[in-house]
Amino acid sequence: MKNEKFTQDEHDALNEIKRGIKGDRVSACVRRNTKRPSGLKLISIAHNGRISLTEKGEQTIFLRRCVMALRALAEQAGAAIDADVAMFLGKKSHIGERAEGGFEISEKGRESLEDIIRQGY
Repeated sequence: MKNEKFTQDEHDALNEIKRGIKGDRVSACVRRNTKRPSGLKLISIAHNGRISLTEKGEQTIFLRRCVMALRALAEQAGAAIDADVAMFLGKKSHIGERAEGGFEISEKGRESLEDIIRQGY
């Protein structure tokens, strides 16, 4: 994941591919943003033109969701985050449960978030 900074459009295209492309035609967003993710092996394009997400692409989407959850919790403790993200961040000790319900970012999570922001993500 080193030096793999993506634009918002590239993330949107990855999310759209993950949801599944219905029909024969892809959206303009996906069409514009396939070259770089394909080169980084985040998506695969079959001989028949079918676009699918690779395991590395799935990981990229998940890591972005984790970063977004850390940012949300840093701004407001108890913010709503997805269960799979909460389980992963909890195992890594980046978040902890609050007595009032929900989660809050731990000191380790705050340090990790600072590193992520310092790297420009």
